[in-house]
Amino acid sequence: MPLSSTLAVSAFTELSGAQGLGTARIPAGLSRAVTLASGTGAGKADRVFQARRTIAASGTDDLDLAGVLTDALGATITFARIKGLVIAAAVGNTNNVVVGNATSNAWASLLNATGTLTLRPGAVLAAIAGAGDTATYAVTGNTGDMLRIANSGGGSTVTYDICIVGASA
Repeated sequence: MPLSSTLAVSAFTELSGAQGLGTARIPAGLSRAVTLASGTGAGKADRVFQARRTIAASGTDDLDLAGVLTDALGATITFARIKGLVIAAAVGNTNNVVVGNATSNAWASLLNATGTLTLRPGAVLAAIAGAGDTATYAVTGNTGDMLRIANSGGGSTVTYDICIVGASA
């Protein structure tokens, strides 16, 4: 099935303050967008996984990127390369959402095998490979395909939204 994707991230700021007889304003922006055509080469993607997931108190959610996840149409997904990953921790979470450090077969292309990133309630992580990047974030079935998402503490569940865009080859 054809897939078209646009992955984007933006940050816009404006610093202002009194200057002389007026107010100085310094706007700044950083924006990047990558549009991917349908397919498996550079600048292309043919697989997507999207979900809202909940993790029990002190629990983990190990996502197997090669052959276990299913897309919105029920087809099993096997990623060979990840082109974009967006994870958003729910604003209402009490605990943090921790990304990375699977105990076995860790997907190490983004955070190395033992690296983690902590998302506080309401925080968002976005990692987007460049359109011309032929290597992107590789997935190695059975040895480097587990993405761990964990609840940082006990007492309450955490919820997160996830979108993974990638290619099967």
